[in-house]
Amino acid sequence: MERINRRIPDCNLQETSLIKMYEDSFRRHWLSPALSDYRGERISYGELARRVARMHVLFENAGIVRGDKIALCGKNSLAWGVSFLSVLTYGAVPVPILNDFKPGNIHTIVNHSEARLLMVGDVVLSGMDPAGMPGIDGMILMNDMSCRFSRSGLLERAFENLDATFAVKYAGGFTKSDVSYEAEESPESLAVLNYTSGTTSEPKGVMIPYRALLANMKFACATLPLVEGETVVSMLPMAHMFGLAFQLMFELLTGAGVCYLGRTPTPKTLFAAFAEEKPKLVITVPLVVEKVIRQKVQPLLGKPLMKIAMAIPGLRALVGGKVRRGILDAFGGNVDSLIIGGAALNADVEKILRQIRFPYTVGYGSTECAPLVSYADWERYAPGSCGVPIAGCTVSVFSDNPSSNVGELLVKGDNVMLGYYKNPNATRDAIDPEGWFHTGDMGLIDGNGNIFIKGRCKNMILGPSGQNIYPEEIEDMINNLPLVVENLVVERDRKLVALVLPDFAAMKAAGLSSLDLAAKMEDERRQLNGLLPSYSQISKFQIRTEPFERTPKNSIRRFLYK
Repeated sequence: MERINRRIPDCNLQETSLIKMYEDSFRRHWLSPALSDYRGERISYGELARRVARMHVLFENAGIVRGDKIALCGKNSLAWGVSFLSVLTYGAVPVPILNDFKPGNIHTIVNHSEARLLMVGDVVLSGMDPAGMPGIDGMILMNDMSCRFSRSGLLERAFENLDATFAVKYAGGFTKSDVSYEAEESPESLAVLNYTSGTTSEPKGVMIPYRALLANMKFACATLPLVEGETVVSMLPMAHMFGLAFQLMFELLTGAGVCYLGRTPTPKTLFAAFAEEKPKLVITVPLVVEKVIRQKVQPLLGKPLMKIAMAIPGLRALVGGKVRRGILDAFGGNVDSLIIGGAALNADVEKILRQIRFPYTVGYGSTECAPLVSYADWERYAPGSCGVPIAGCTVSVFSDNPSSNVGELLVKGDNVMLGYYKNPNATRDAIDPEGWFHTGDMGLIDGNGNIFIKGRCKNMILGPSGQNIYPEEIEDMINNLPLVVENLVVERDRKLVALVLPDFAAMKAAGLSSLDLAAKMEDERRQLNGLLPSYSQISKFQIRTEPFERTPKNSIRRFLYK
């Protein structure tokens, strides 16, 4: 597949202030679409700038000062995007909170962050108890920017007089020349306080400085194929750094738009949105891609005639082209780059993507790096890797031989966080005296700089003779079994057990009883063990009837199943 010629994104890469980059982008892309809700409201950059300015007037008259923290909790929406950008460009510190958290968890994060205000979506509002958040001045419903609770006379008067105050300040109407942000921004000052999703532990507040955001945004603007007038469909949670950085912040520096699904990203909903928005760039997590491949491609390529065709060079190119075209059509028909992040891509799925020459790449990052650590354009991407370190970032492997001996990945650069908020012990554990961030991920780096992730330090299981067992690698193999939806490999009584959620719909369609399933799974366990070293063989498949509890970014909460 040939690269489609794309011009460089229209953003100012010489600017040293992130907030000034937004100021410049809002002016230059004034009439272009900026934010939209799927099959709902759509606003231009000019209207976005006007709504942001209105919130700035409110914050100022409510006594909010630069550096104050404002918590945001709601589902992905145009209103969420306006809220975040209003806080960031004012110079306050956004505290994004996953709306999937329980009310008590939200209260805890609001209190821990010392937020002055809480901006919520309508789905969150009903569960909020102001008595449980004694430090906030008030609560704002982001859907209509109305005040729903106040402890502050200043806040109440600011709302009462907002229309009149805004009209006086912009008596001639709000224009491009009025876009001017006075936020004081220094590289080491706190820009965003982002709480981790707690896959392996309780959430921690990651302090992300302006330099980390600027490093990520400049790399994205210089590297990723997105230009003015294009649209990215947002399917990742905005309160998670991957979604925030690459399905909101990056787009609005380029003149592109963001369309929020505003609902659970089921394949049906996603592909309907892709068909309407026709994105050229798709940024997603492995789960979405794996579902497409397993449902639409694997059954097709598994047919005897297709296997024969794919083994013959001339026919392979023809058949692969048609299969590739079908996947591209599923993503809207115009895609020329698919970027996957957030977790490892299944090895068999990746093999199929390579066979049909699909334009994909896998990146790697963490919340603590705001979030990107490594990336490679799909034409340079090494299969099985997650790219090479981004500009300004150095990655090292804590190993005597980084290209052959697995070790913990260490990161140093402008993209690394300041530390964990009010948690010096966790900060010392994560960032050593030389400034290296210890990712907790195990991996290798080859001679070309490609990073290969092997698993999490915390997930690694020590084998009977000291062998390192990475459960993710075994889980990848189990997930390829025909009747498996998902699984988790854990250690029980010094033996490896796979907790397996079967595909009950496929089981029913095949006419299999519970006893049939048990027998089939036991047979597949034995076959699987034939492929595994003796120290990492599975002693038992434990069948589950309920899905695993997951974080909002779709990672299994592993610590619940130890």
